[in-house]
Amino acid sequence: MASSNFVDYVKIYARSGNGGPGSSHFRREKFVEFGGPDGGDGGRGGHVILRGNSQYWTLIHLKYQRHQMAENGEGGSGAKSHGRNGKDIILEVPLGTVAKDAETGEVVAEVTEDKQEVILVKGGRGGLGNWHFRTATNQAPRYSQPGEPMQEGWFVLELKVLADVGLVGFPNAGKSTLLSVVSAAKPKIADYAFTTLEPNLGIVEVRDGHSFVMADIPGIIEGAHEGKGIGTRFLRHIERNSVLLFMIPADTKDIVDEYNILLNELKQYNPEMLDKQRLLAITKSDMLDDELTEGLTHEIEGAKELKGIPYLFISSVSGYHVQQLKDMLWETLTKD
Repeated sequence: MASSNFVDYVKIYARSGNGGPGSSHFRREKFVEFGGPDGGDGGRGGHVILRGNSQYWTLIHLKYQRHQMAENGEGGSGAKSHGRNGKDIILEVPLGTVAKDAETGEVVAEVTEDKQEVILVKGGRGGLGNWHFRTATNQAPRYSQPGEPMQEGWFVLELKVLADVGLVGFPNAGKSTLLSVVSAAKPKIADYAFTTLEPNLGIVEVRDGHSFVMADIPGIIEGAHEGKGIGTRFLRHIERNSVLLFMIPADTKDIVDEYNILLNELKQYNPEMLDKQRLLAITKSDMLDDELTEGLTHEIEGAKELKGIPYLFISSVSGYHVQQLKDMLWETLTKD
């Protein structure tokens, strides 16, 4: 099977440049016996910088370039000449990229805006030349500062998809089908588990020219937070969504139980997920008659776990209530 171009996790080694040493030079000119110090400063070492790029959607370009080393700054020279700064390394990353210290797990940088630049490792400052150290009592200092040393480390870059609405559901809940219907996205759709192996984004247009971004996240299964199925690999993409749309098929044995399992997986992964606004869509509702719809309505409205959760019966295939769902999502996103 061909490997996916979607890469949302890479580990890189980043090293900045050493600062250039200051110069201990003295002015030398004809007929000037004591020219005095004129050593220039060393140049700054190069930084390693993360820059947000809205045209990128994956970290695959860094997968095979894991060692990033910036240039050293040049030393200062006579006539107070400043050494050249080391060339920075700029790593273009998709919006939503988080950089963590590989050893401690501490978040050291986060890129969420286009053209936003964050220094991952800072280049060493250049040393001062001897010109800076002249005093009334020491007019010919023969020393200067060395440059500051570089910084280095291993970092993990993780991509967390930026979207307004995240689709949450078991495999085959109809998430990819809905996304393909309400947007121009063309996710892979088939009748087997884990058809979706990478997040898919689509722009959903609503009334009056408004739109929002919807993300189809690969299906969760019970025990995903423990690494079952495709595990926690994609759960982090839900962290940035403003609204979570839970999708449960109408032919599910127990809708409330399935909702609780999904909610528990999110809670076990990150309890802060429970603070997000939640909505519920009962998919594949074209299979229901009026009697079955009424029975499921009583089941949903009688469940204390679903109290206050807006819900809608939909069918992506027939278009049943799809426009109403888009309106409900937009109203939730724009609600104060």
